[in-house]
Amino acid sequence: MHELIGDITLCILFAWVLGLAAQFLRQPSILAYLVAGFAIGPFGAGWVKSQDSISVISELGLIFMLFMIGLEIDLKKIIRAGPVILIAGGVQLLGGAALGLIFFIAIGMRLGGGSYDALYLCIACALSSTVIIVKVLYEKHELDTLPGRITLGVLVLQDVFAILFLAVQPSLDDLHLSVILLSFVRAGALVATALLLSRYVLPPLFRRIARSPELILLGALAWCFLIGEIAERLQLSREMGSLIAGVSLSTFPYALDVTAKVTSLRDFFITLFFVALGMTIPIPNLSVVGLALVIALFTVASRLITTFAPLYLMRQGLRASLLPAINLAQISEFSLVIIQTGIAAGHLRGATSSAASFAFVVLAVLSTFAIVRSDPIVRRAIPRLKQLGLRDLGRIAATDEAEDSHAAARRVVILGFFRTASALLSEIERKHPTLLSQIGVVDFNPVVFRTLSERGIQVTYGDISHVDTLVHAGIGKAELIILSIPDSLLKGANNERLVRHVRSINATAKIVATADLLADVKDLYDAGADYVTVPRLSDATVLLDLIKAADAGLLSERRAEIDTMLVERREVLP
Repeated sequence: MHELIGDITLCILFAWVLGLAAQFLRQPSILAYLVAGFAIGPFGAGWVKSQDSISVISELGLIFMLFMIGLEIDLKKIIRAGPVILIAGGVQLLGGAALGLIFFIAIGMRLGGGSYDALYLCIACALSSTVIIVKVLYEKHELDTLPGRITLGVLVLQDVFAILFLAVQPSLDDLHLSVILLSFVRAGALVATALLLSRYVLPPLFRRIARSPELILLGALAWCFLIGEIAERLQLSREMGSLIAGVSLSTFPYALDVTAKVTSLRDFFITLFFVALGMTIPIPNLSVVGLALVIALFTVASRLITTFAPLYLMRQGLRASLLPAINLAQISEFSLVIIQTGIAAGHLRGATSSAASFAFVVLAVLSTFAIVRSDPIVRRAIPRLKQLGLRDLGRIAATDEAEDSHAAARRVVILGFFRTASALLSEIERKHPTLLSQIGVVDFNPVVFRTLSERGIQVTYGDISHVDTLVHAGIGKAELIILSIPDSLLKGANNERLVRHVRSINATAKIVATADLLADVKDLYDAGADYVTVPRLSDATVLLDLIKAADAGLLSERRAEIDTMLVERREVLP
């Protein structure tokens, strides 16, 4: 016991030190934890040698990690997901797994006879890293963009796919149709039991302890281990049970509260899991490094094929098809979990596991850089794709020299279309519908392009940061030009630069721009803007008005007015 405590102390200490270094170098913290584990493990300095310690640390970390992944799987979002996300996710998963199986068997990986290296690698390569993707997209303010929503939707479907594989995984050595069906029946029974208990039994219990944070935390942990033990008795696995425990709580009224309480504990045990995983990575030989590079190259290539192709065929445009493919081009931390369960079950060789871990490290570094730089990467890639004969949406697209016709000029042009522009258009439809024929929109969101086209509003599909797009969209003849997207959401430009571009094309038009910061207002006026909106000032005016309404007892009347207005609105981006 004392040896285990000492080993955990070393794990946390080295994870912290290398985590600080990773933060300074802007690298994923998971990478730091793997390196920390390798450094202190039996293949590194050898300070942690006990296989029992490594096994206990790894299993505890794995159980908590899967429990938290389950808590973050929103079943309602899967049900509400549009056909684009469902089809793209299905093709990416099934297509990626099928390509992986064919590829890895072709290069000599085993499948059958108690060895399933090819199968585990094809599943591992079909999954992407939720931790890396969500962190970088959040920092880039891209979670709520169309490519961001597609990426997150695919990630959720990948988690469901992994759950199904974990249900079958214990029975791989004796895999028949009856065994598969029995595994799914057991998993279905476990899911149904967990969902029913979380719906009808847990709520009254948690209501009683809602004001006791320590009891909420303890109740969540008890639930995790209870479902894990039931799964073990059903011949599934504790790991799968902890995942289902989390999924069942994700629909729970107290899910956010539970997640908040368990987060710190989650981070502790996830750190332990990846440090323990790093301890199992031996010093690689050339064959392991070679296989890791092959796995990494296949993962990137398969994402481009299985993600870009279905999105492009569903007419999402080159940009919205390429960005999710770049976002998803890495191996998931969940892949390492699956690989570890395979090692524990004796289904694959240690060399294969080491190669997959090295491929994860390589792709974690490269894909973080690629996601951060995804916008310029896509800008350079689109012209080359057009040279190969791929067409973008719309008659006019940025940098498309083949299109020489100019859009019919509109008096009012909205550059970039997000929620503020959507609300403006709805307001015009309600109060000044005759103005719609005088409005033109320029944006590269395929949903916006199709919806506005169907409503008879002129829309140019293109990148507003390109001067060619502005020229072809008829900016030179417009009388009023509106820039309603804040700098934090613009890609490849900012409002000041856009104002300068617009002013160089049209010297007489009135330009309305948007400022994130008060300090930006003067710069925008100096660039040529005629009026600058600062959204937080108008928001503050509304909130002050609501404070006065509340003091006068008129808040319910104001809410009724807003409710009536919301019913009448028909926005492009709800």
